[in-house]
Amino acid sequence: MSPRKNQLTVSLTYALFGCAALFAAPSVKAQDPATPETLQQKATDLDAITVTAQSREQELQDVPIALQVVDEQLLDDVAAEDLGDIDSYVPGFKVNSLQPTQPSFELRGISTDDFGIGTDPAVGVYVDGVYAGRGGGVLLPFTDVQRIEVLKGPQGTLFGRNTAAGAISIITHRPENETHASGKLRLGNDNKTYLEGMANVAVSEDSAFRFNGLFNHSDGWLHDSVSGEELNPENNWATRAAFQTRFGDNTRAWITWDHESLDQRGQATTGVVSIPALPALPGAPADQDAFLDPLDVATASDAANGETREFDGMTLIVDHSMSWGSLTSTTAWHQYDSLNRVEEDGTNLSYLYVDSTNTESNENFYQEFKFSGSTDRLDWIAGASYFQEDADQTSEVNVLTDSVDTLAQNLGLAPPGGLFGPISDAANMFGIPVNLRGLPWNEKFVNTLDTKAYAAFGDVIWHVSDRFNLTAGLRYTRDEKDFTWFNDLRSAPELDAQLDLLEAIGFLDAIGIPKEALVFDVAFVDPPAVLNKGVLNRAKKSWDDWSPRFVADYHFTDNLMGYASLAKGYKAGGFNALQIGSEFENEEVWNFETGIKHALPDYRLSYNASLFYYAYDNRQAVTLDMSTEIPRFVVNTSDQEAWGLDFDMRWQATDGLGFDFNAEYLDATYKNYVNPQEIDLDGQSTGTPHWSFAAGASYLWRLANKGDVRAALRYSYIGECRSNGESDIQLGCGRYGALEVGEAQEQVNARVGWTSPNGYWGWAIYGNNLLDNQYVNTLGTYGRTVLGTVGARVTEPRTYGVEISVKY
Repeated sequence: MSPRKNQLTVSLTYALFGCAALFAAPSVKAQDPATPETLQQKATDLDAITVTAQSREQELQDVPIALQVVDEQLLDDVAAEDLGDIDSYVPGFKVNSLQPTQPSFELRGISTDDFGIGTDPAVGVYVDGVYAGRGGGVLLPFTDVQRIEVLKGPQGTLFGRNTAAGAISIITHRPENETHASGKLRLGNDNKTYLEGMANVAVSEDSAFRFNGLFNHSDGWLHDSVSGEELNPENNWATRAAFQTRFGDNTRAWITWDHESLDQRGQATTGVVSIPALPALPGAPADQDAFLDPLDVATASDAANGETREFDGMTLIVDHSMSWGSLTSTTAWHQYDSLNRVEEDGTNLSYLYVDSTNTESNENFYQEFKFSGSTDRLDWIAGASYFQEDADQTSEVNVLTDSVDTLAQNLGLAPPGGLFGPISDAANMFGIPVNLRGLPWNEKFVNTLDTKAYAAFGDVIWHVSDRFNLTAGLRYTRDEKDFTWFNDLRSAPELDAQLDLLEAIGFLDAIGIPKEALVFDVAFVDPPAVLNKGVLNRAKKSWDDWSPRFVADYHFTDNLMGYASLAKGYKAGGFNALQIGSEFENEEVWNFETGIKHALPDYRLSYNASLFYYAYDNRQAVTLDMSTEIPRFVVNTSDQEAWGLDFDMRWQATDGLGFDFNAEYLDATYKNYVNPQEIDLDGQSTGTPHWSFAAGASYLWRLANKGDVRAALRYSYIGECRSNGESDIQLGCGRYGALEVGEAQEQVNARVGWTSPNGYWGWAIYGNNLLDNQYVNTLGTYGRTVLGTVGARVTEPRTYGVEISVKY
């Protein structure tokens, strides 16, 4: 794809840092002589950040982990509504959120390329310490979020299973013992309407309720060129209720309930293949060197795309203090039902139609007991947890008899015109009233999963001296999974009813085509699936894991710390949903890391840097194999390794001017990998880019009795993907005709807001993706080899709007 770039990019980047020199230089000259009081004030101005990354409340600069904190200010700056809106500003973190019921997460180049319930994600998402689970129930709208801690590197000891790449810890607000409320209304282009409200009600000195609700709607930024229908809309609402109370002086309880309802059209797909006029058909496989630019092609769709979700969750956290320490009990229950249906061909032509549908139902329960305490020399945590999950998933491919005819012609299995069209025409010639065209044809894989996971863990920080600390942790986990596969013959009841009629009157015998020859599959045709049509298959297995963690940190001064760590993370073993009988062992990663954390109170500056190396073994990935006549999903296994550097900096240059900068360099390669096409990729790149970084600048004008004005500008950059020997096979990285997959991406966001002197109300204007850059997110290649079609999904264009807020 030709990049939609703007020459303003370079200018804005220079302007962002040029402002630093213009504003900061006078401030430095005007500084008063340093005194203990002024130094303390400057350190306070930088804002000490408290995190719970190690299951303890600590200042960010004292935590020997590479992590980035996303606070409420950043969420406001970029008008963030879910995790997919902040990944650009956390280098090394990537979220594919175009389909909220089927998101994917990546940290430091590690992700899970599998949508099946038989596998787990490599990046764990936690809300108030509770594992959010998989797939459709993870990417939920932000409701009452206080901060987000992005922990990079394996977190198996502290967080548990499925944190091989890292953990995303979302911390929400607790009810407070004072009554107050707030509201926010955001109106933007494409009829964007986002309404959010909060009420905190204190009922006694020790008890309070907190209620949140949000409504989100947008017409969509893409339009169907034929029907005029609006595509890519947003339509969801969510609510949250929380209650906190105390029982005596030593016990506190906090209970929350969350609900979300999403009902919108699925992600639109734009065809990138030139379609000839009938009776000619597009060439199969589609010529990748002739792909069109999806931003220059009109979008036309005939799919009843849909994306829905109903989510409910409850969490009860009880803290009890004792003379020797404390006990925390966490109990959580989540349940959701989701559906995602997306067109793959990118056309409105029935003879090329194909869509994919994923339906999930999931219910899980989590219980954890955690003990903690401290002495002069030791801070310790120990505990045990239990997790149970019941999940059902149906993976479907939907076509029409017209597109089956096209497939049969392209594969040389039928004469021009196909099978069902000519049969229908011949029957009509004899006065038989049948129509075999345009009839639905469905194929599906049905899976069920019953998971139980048990864990015991401990983590101890030994303060060897006032400056030197040693940390050791260990978690034992046992996963038990019971999994089933069921793949029946294709379902086409309307077609079968008419074929039965033709068979009953002897027409099929007369033309020499038995009905059995017209009952076949076109989607799930790998050998295990073909041999097990209509047969329920079951597998049951357990896996064990020990995840240790060792850390040494030394405080060279009160403001400079160095650390080194060795930690293991893992992703639980499981089953490949679309390959009957296929299973895999635990995926394991060992990570070595060393870094420094340095604060400079004199300059109101802090920075952190870490150098890391990891080895990832037994990584499983599902890919679409297009080397066969009919594409099929296959699973491949690889070992990977990577080294890299993380860096972040905050600088409060003046009382009003602040800067932040975050960057990551990553060099990830395959250590051992031969792909399904027998291509040896040892030593080649895994595809992840080398560089990603984000920079922000803000300025606060205090206007005395006229209120405050704050302006913020943010820029992010993600480097281009690095192609390897299978990039062209998967169409996952590179230039194909007029489009490009995996090109370098950049984004500029800005916001200016005013707050009244009493803080009761305010307004703001914002603009996201100001340069209006759009990029190919994914390619729908399912129909490429058999129908000659490829559809592209692209990222969102520029958005802008106004925001009104009230507080009291």
